[in-house]
Amino acid sequence: MDLALFDFDGTITDRETMPEFMRAAVRPHRLWLGSVLLLPLIVGYKGRLVSGTLVRKAICRFGFWHIPVHELETHGRRFARDVLPATLRPEAMERITWHKRRGDTVVVVSGGLDLYLGHWCQEHDIELLCSALEQRAGRFTGRYRGRQCVREEKARLVLERFPLSQFSRVFAYGDTSEDRELLALAHEPYYRWQRLSASHVELG
Repeated sequence: MDLALFDFDGTITDRETMPEFMRAAVRPHRLWLGSVLLLPLIVGYKGRLVSGTLVRKAICRFGFWHIPVHELETHGRRFARDVLPATLRPEAMERITWHKRRGDTVVVVSGGLDLYLGHWCQEHDIELLCSALEQRAGRFTGRYRGRQCVREEKARLVLERFPLSQFSRVFAYGDTSEDRELLALAHEPYYRWQRLSASHVELG
């Protein structure tokens, strides 16, 4: 049996879906105020001066602090059902189907949130490793529960859940530098759907 590891945003989908979820799930007054207060961070991210990890942390903290769990869970179910299907890359879904027909273990490894990814992966019978938000007394604190599932954390979570010695071969698919460590686990790494050398994973 082989292991197939897929990044989600930009790999399975044709665009970043987490910002779309934020726009759908953050309450309107917070969305407006946050777009003003967090603008310097967002500009810095687009100019590659600020990390995506820091930007996501700030946006989640501002947007989801003290929001009832049931409110965001409702948004997550709706987003997975109504929005995600239109973002899926045909080549990605074909590759997932190919792996499943072979009997491979297929895993989404994403910095996105379990609020919507959990529903999507359950629908498609796919394992999931991703970021999650901290809860307390039925409300979100706005903080991440543990580390964001990016870079080294992607690889660490994979190795913790799926010891590579159990698999004959490992495939990995990603599209940004945040997937470097994930791709480095694979015998067959694919970056933006192009096969890379397993011994030389260099991403732009």
